[in-house]
Amino acid sequence: MWCKGQLAVVLLLFFLCDAFAQPRFKGKKIIAKYQKPAVVEYVEPRAGAPQTVTAQCTDSEVIVTISPDLLGIQKPVQPSDLSMGGCGVTSPAGAQPFVIEAPLQGCGSTVEMQGAEIVYSFTLVYNPSPIDGLPIVRTNPAVVQIECQYNRLHNVSSNALNPTWVPYTSTISAEDILGFSLVIMSSDWSGPSSSNTFFLGDLINLQASVDNSNHVPLRIFVDRCVANPGSNASAPAYTFIGNNGCFLDSQLTGSNSQFVSPRVAQSVLQFQLDAFRFYGLTTSLIFITCRLKVTLASANVDSLNKDCSYNSALSQWSSVDGNNAVCSCCDTICANPPPFRRGPGAPRYRPRRASEVSVPAGWEETVSVGPLFLEQVSPLSSVAQSLSGQQAEIDSGFQASILGAVVGVLAVSCVAVLFLVYRKANGIVNTKQ
Repeated sequence: MWCKGQLAVVLLLFFLCDAFAQPRFKGKKIIAKYQKPAVVEYVEPRAGAPQTVTAQCTDSEVIVTISPDLLGIQKPVQPSDLSMGGCGVTSPAGAQPFVIEAPLQGCGSTVEMQGAEIVYSFTLVYNPSPIDGLPIVRTNPAVVQIECQYNRLHNVSSNALNPTWVPYTSTISAEDILGFSLVIMSSDWSGPSSSNTFFLGDLINLQASVDNSNHVPLRIFVDRCVANPGSNASAPAYTFIGNNGCFLDSQLTGSNSQFVSPRVAQSVLQFQLDAFRFYGLTTSLIFITCRLKVTLASANVDSLNKDCSYNSALSQWSSVDGNNAVCSCCDTICANPPPFRRGPGAPRYRPRRASEVSVPAGWEETVSVGPLFLEQVSPLSSVAQSLSGQQAEIDSGFQASILGAVVGVLAVSCVAVLFLVYRKANGIVNTKQ
């Protein structure tokens, strides 16, 4: 009897728990616990009113809502022309407004610690395509920066306990992690450029570097660089550095593109690209992708590990690191260097070439920078227009002075004629008297 009573109490408790439980919803999308409006900033050129792009940050993704009238000029944009780090519009075809749902750690996002906040940054790019059947466009490209800001839940920089023993394998894996970077620099190389807008005739300063603070000294090379007007695989591409570090642009076009010599450091390589636009394309956007690699700074450069500039005036190649002989293959195809010569008269010892040094696979990386905005009209044209305006003012002033002189001569002539008439009339009167 006691067991039956205990069982009845248990069943009653189950019934009460089920009766007062939270209601269950099936077949509905779960709303994230954390939602916060994103910070939206229009970069270049300025888009329409801020209401044309809004974004909502959740605990796992950012939801970007884009008005068809993105630019605020009553000209709707096409959803296929919108992308965010390679991710396109996710809303159904024909639905408006357009929506892009992107994971926080995807779609080209970057994460940064800013004080007590973790900031995820996204770049929304509008790249207009030509009107169907016509080689024209009537809208300008636009770039919108979107940021999701979250409060840090833990102090990751507190005084943590350091282990007294580090396994050898852990040390090796940590040392193989290199931080490659490619940055657009200011005109005087004092720091990163504050603007990504350039004009034809400008030199674009680029700096490749590697953080080797936990390594033996390393030397960085720019092995290959390609420019293209977008992330579309079918878009035209221009290889301006190739053949294992040969600056092909200066040889092919006679431009002023070059590697800056001497190096500021073995782990830094600076180079300048003469600004250009893709022929037949209306977009002024250009993305640059480069393959960077490093070798031991103590190893000699060779045909596979070099950075060579072409001097159009002298029609010759020169190496940033001083050994111009390694650039001789830039006119053909650079391959492995010839084997070391042996026999009578050959040196007994020779330094190791960079290509013969065992380099970990992680010592090279492909990095990108952009978008860069290339404009056709230079600020100098405004000076020319100002000068032409001044010349027009001078010409009009000169013409006015000539006209004034003519009027003056006519006035003097009229006065002289009237004076003669007056004298003659006085003479006749005196004669009669």
